[in-house]
Amino acid sequence: MIARILTTPIQKAAGQIPTAKARRVDGDVLAAVLPGPGRDRLAAGEGLAVTTGQQPGLFTGPLYTVYKALSAIAVARELERERGVPVVPVFWVAGDDHDFAEANHAQVLGRDGEVVNIVLRERPHDAPQLPLFREPCGKDARAALDALAAALPDSEFKPAVLEWLESAYTPDANLADAGAEALHRLLAERGLAVFRAHDPAPKRLAAPTILRALGEVLADGLSPVLVEGRLGRDRLRPDGGDFVTRRSGERFSRKDLERLASDAPERLSPNVLLRPVVEAVLFPTVAYLGGPAEMEYFADAAPLFRSLGVQPQAVVPRWSGVIVESRVDKVLERHRLSPSDFDGPPGSLEAEIARSDLPPEVATAFTDLRRELESRYAEIGGAVQRIDPTLERTVQSARNAALGGAQEIEKKLVASLKRAQGTLVSQLARARAALAPNGKPQERVLTAASFLARYGFSLLDAIDAEVARWARSS
Repeated sequence: MIARILTTPIQKAAGQIPTAKARRVDGDVLAAVLPGPGRDRLAAGEGLAVTTGQQPGLFTGPLYTVYKALSAIAVARELERERGVPVVPVFWVAGDDHDFAEANHAQVLGRDGEVVNIVLRERPHDAPQLPLFREPCGKDARAALDALAAALPDSEFKPAVLEWLESAYTPDANLADAGAEALHRLLAERGLAVFRAHDPAPKRLAAPTILRALGEVLADGLSPVLVEGRLGRDRLRPDGGDFVTRRSGERFSRKDLERLASDAPERLSPNVLLRPVVEAVLFPTVAYLGGPAEMEYFADAAPLFRSLGVQPQAVVPRWSGVIVESRVDKVLERHRLSPSDFDGPPGSLEAEIARSDLPPEVATAFTDLRRELESRYAEIGGAVQRIDPTLERTVQSARNAALGGAQEIEKKLVASLKRAQGTLVSQLARARAALAPNGKPQERVLTAASFLARYGFSLLDAIDAEVARWARSS
């Protein structure tokens, strides 16, 4: 049972989303949108889009991927109600991305409440940095699914969750398409249009914008355009009239790149600053829902929008939140804690609680001892300054050693209390794994399958309701 879903705001919304001109979506863009209600509405005529996006990952990656999609759905719903024009939520699946180490794993809460890391496979260090749409799931998909089944606790909902992921992460699918399919199956009926950004059809449509961006040089001396070369996806550096890849040193003339844009457009892709510009060209985007990092790079992309003559979309912080299970909520209530109390390093909260159980006279004695040591060594230091300043370091070392000794005794007493509080420490550790796994926010580590297998797909309704409340109040 879920006790509650808490909203954890990223930052205050940037104010009113400006008006934008509704327009039709080109057929080459629609060709890369998975079929469903969202695609049907995009194809129906003039409208607007609220977009978000993420690189694909194993089993849809961390929870915030789903939160981004639900944010776009909720904001699109509100804007459509306010403005009286069709507004479609679109999820941009960044299959061009080549960060395999970020996409090749998923983390779930195991049967014992501990975090389990499931890895599809590792990419050799010297292997080409292929975009994710060229990374097949292969036979490793079955092994990863088996590992997921072994990790998740048994429940009435688990078979449906496994079936959902098995239908997307098949051996013959690539990691980008698998991620797109899984998200589509999860949220298409809520109106989400899932866009495969790596598809050649929209790439060809975006080619003029990408080719014009070759003339832009960013602060790092590189172009915002990447090409797939011998060593995989690679940044281009202007060199005379040509362009040279940063890692492999391959040389391309502008005509070479124009030929690629025509014959193999999937080999060209925008960097993180050019991507929102391309998105605004392909979709009638009124707003993009992003996280903290995206909020920053959208601001950095402003010169590209101006230079390429593209009207920028508004950027709005996405919904952020934490799922608090009943078993965790009971621990919080019993010890008068909140989820934010787990934000520190692992073990810090446990030590703080153990320290609070020190007998009052012992805690007072340690406080008094530290205060007395500081005071007496300050007196000695003053005398040394008058008599023999060369002894100042000796006094300082002695002071530090005395304070360190007192701290070591207190530390060992706290450790002894923690051992005596074995059940409490165990409860707090399991609560930490659920709320702040590995010392990070829940939404940035755990995948949706962790909670869907425990509580069923109706959990999405509860999250959607909380996101909708957030969208109405933003």
